[in-house]
Amino acid sequence: MQISVDPVGLTPPYEQVRSQIETLIRTGELARGTRLPTVRQLSLDLGLAVNTVARAYKELEADHLIETRGRNGTFVLASRSRVDDEPSQSAAAALAQAAHRAELSLAEATELLRRAW
Repeated sequence: MQISVDPVGLTPPYEQVRSQIETLIRTGELARGTRLPTVRQLSLDLGLAVNTVARAYKELEADHLIETRGRNGTFVLASRSRVDDEPSQSAAAALAQAAHRAELSLAEATELLRRAW
């Protein structure tokens, strides 16, 4: 797993770590079930505080991308993004067609979807 952190960048280090791990998961480079380094190990590897990496992991867990299983470790839960799969494309097309028929704007359709979610 290749992750780098720009210590002088505008983006906080925890967000850099979180974002890079999310990208690795969504692109399939980190497959479902892959065991991630411990918080302590990744913090040592990156030269970051343990709490920085812990926050990144906590946010990834909140997004249901990873799961910590106590002493067993932290594992990737999600797999490649579903945005490009056929069922997701079909559902999006059906929603768009229905919104067009109802003469909704994109903003209105998005708001309805957000409320239903």
